[in-house]
Amino acid sequence: MAISAKTVKELREMTGVGMMKCKEALVACDGDMDKAVDWLREKGLAAQAKKASKVASEGVSKAYVIDGVGVVIEVNSQTDFVSKNATFQAFVDDVATVVATEDPADVEALKAANYPGEDRTVDAVTADRVLSIGENIQIRRFVRYADGINVAYVHMGGKIGVLVNLKAEGIEDTAAVAELGKDLAMQIAAMSPSYVSSDEIPAEEVEKEKAVQLAKAIEEGKDNTKIPEAKRKMIAENKVKGRMNNFYAEVCLLNQQYVKENKTTVEQHVKAVAKQLGGKIQVVKFTRFVTGEGIEKKEENFADEVASMIK
Repeated sequence: MAISAKTVKELREMTGVGMMKCKEALVACDGDMDKAVDWLREKGLAAQAKKASKVASEGVSKAYVIDGVGVVIEVNSQTDFVSKNATFQAFVDDVATVVATEDPADVEALKAANYPGEDRTVDAVTADRVLSIGENIQIRRFVRYADGINVAYVHMGGKIGVLVNLKAEGIEDTAAVAELGKDLAMQIAAMSPSYVSSDEIPAEEVEKEKAVQLAKAIEEGKDNTKIPEAKRKMIAENKVKGRMNNFYAEVCLLNQQYVKENKTTVEQHVKAVAKQLGGKIQVVKFTRFVTGEGIEKKEENFADEVASMIK
């Protein structure tokens, strides 16, 4: 019988088993979900199916430069302890290599790619690691930069992974450019900008912020009845200009104060380094991953957990 991709995906989410194995199980069981789960258990994947129900919100976010190609990737595990496991770390390294060399379109394409040194897919090897390590493992996301000068930075052993992409013109000392990139990556890790420059901010986000700041400024001046309403509004609009500069300094990398020299902005520092090296440097883009960011962690009650174990 025909098995829909939606059904295969549902079984995969229930068990954590690879897509091909899930499809095989569903075909063997005529599409019966419960029987397919039992079929997978009978094939020795019971431990994996059990672990896959656990929330994987720990793990690592790591950044690499592999033969000039930049990669930042997040792979999740259930516990911080396992994220420090040598087998887990080697797995993350290998998967990042696949991203760099194979250029997969998305996580599903990455899972379908061949694992380094194996005649198996990344998905199949992930299933093995789940069984051997004893925890659910999920490849969550990745970004790949192929062009320009890429610089990787990993903070706190993988709590934050940052990848910076630079373009240099008329500069032979690429090591000095990479050193600048390292400083910028540390800035990004610490200050968490959302954009390179204000030009990247969507117009609707800018207008929304302006509206918020204008309403706030008008509210602050409403009690000053000695000043005509039109003038109060003009004063409020002037306040907004300054406050928008503060907004840009918070969310835009180039507008931020440079952490190593807070008397200058990041943009000014980049220009100064470029001038010193005799050329031009452009910060093209960056990616900052925080491990577990946005994943809802399951809160466990220790007393209830112990009680459930002795029932």
